[in-house]
Amino acid sequence: MQLTTQPTGAPVTATYWLSHAWLGTHVEPGVALDVAAGRIAGVRTGIDTPPPGATALRGLTLPGLANTHSHAFHRALRSTVQVGSGTFWTWRELMYRAASRLTPDTYYDLARATYAEMALAGITAVGEFHYLHHAPGGTPYDNPNAMGEALIAAAAEAGIRITLLDTAYLAAGFGEKPNRHQLRFSDTTADAWAERASLLKGDDRTVIGAAIHSVRAVPAGQLATVAAWAEEREAPLHVHLSEQTAENDACLAAHGRTPTRLLADHGVLGPRTTGIHNTHLTAEDITLLGSSTTGTCMCPTTERDLADGIGPAVALQRAGSPLSLGSDSHAVIDLFEEARAMELNERLRTHVRGHWTATSLLRAASADGHAALGRPDAGTLEPGAPADFATVALDSVRTAGPAPRLAAEAAVFAASAADVRHTVVAGRHLVRDGHHTQVQDVPAALASAIAALHG
Repeated sequence: MQLTTQPTGAPVTATYWLSHAWLGTHVEPGVALDVAAGRIAGVRTGIDTPPPGATALRGLTLPGLANTHSHAFHRALRSTVQVGSGTFWTWRELMYRAASRLTPDTYYDLARATYAEMALAGITAVGEFHYLHHAPGGTPYDNPNAMGEALIAAAAEAGIRITLLDTAYLAAGFGEKPNRHQLRFSDTTADAWAERASLLKGDDRTVIGAAIHSVRAVPAGQLATVAAWAEEREAPLHVHLSEQTAENDACLAAHGRTPTRLLADHGVLGPRTTGIHNTHLTAEDITLLGSSTTGTCMCPTTERDLADGIGPAVALQRAGSPLSLGSDSHAVIDLFEEARAMELNERLRTHVRGHWTATSLLRAASADGHAALGRPDAGTLEPGAPADFATVALDSVRTAGPAPRLAAEAAVFAASAADVRHTVVAGRHLVRDGHHTQVQDVPAALASAIAALHG
């Protein structure tokens, strides 16, 4: 038996026995995790049976997954946007319609149900790219952060951690004022955005970060204001980047440079910055992102749903850009699907198999995602890390058969969110045997919240 003792001196409040655990490099059978003050206090291997009083988690236990990019209200679009054909831009009109109907109360209801769905999928932290700030027409609420605080409260009620990426969204395009839908997104200037965002407060479950919606939505002369706000707070900074070729073309016409170069020239890139999508990049763009260790969040299920294209994830990672994953528009909420889609997309593009190992893909879905959300201590099953983890069944119709030593491969290349049996956050058993302990009927909560918007 190998014993790693708890480092803090805090009393152990719970012990979980894991029939199999992914320890970052391999699958280990018979692991006991001791929890103290919401963190992993000890990791004991070679434990063949559950210790007295321990909670047994049978299957493959992984560090909690990080959903690095989310727009919670897009969950209301699932299936409704699959009727007929169109482009990203026609899809956007349907998105605007859903956004126009949200209030702080209905946003809370929808986000709570959406975050509960994430918990059921083994996600313990979400990066919420939040730009729905004001009432329709752009009038601020009496509490100017009513919508953001609704999201924070929703995450707390659903039991997961949140990084609220408060988003500057000031323009409809290069030199264009916000359209009627976008008025409720806009603070009019980056300085006004910063003043409002500065009122937001984090806590032990909440990180406050920043986002630039895109280079088309924040005038070039105001990009540095947002970047400086994040730099002063050592906060994560995210940005939609080159998702569409139309954005690249418009940026070249307006500024004579690519969106990536524009961000670099205004001090936006860096190790706390994550580009979302990074789909249509030049070789110079890839070098700029990699050399600055700017992260890349791939959202494969959304990128294929919107016909965006396949981003150069392999080249970005080789250049030095850490990879993370997000469910974005929530066409599905399944980080296993996102992980394997990144690999399988690359196989289709290159006609070559095996660009990432299961271990590499799990790291993108966990540790590197948490780091992108401002939680560099999360995403591992090690002493001192947050006691956030999830257990995937190894006896479902999708995962049964492979030897336990191949459990990581089974999780990434065969499992789905439906195979998650347990989710633990801060040592608390949030999802038990596939049932959420705080939101008793997640499907009903989703149906009710979405019906309120479409009614």
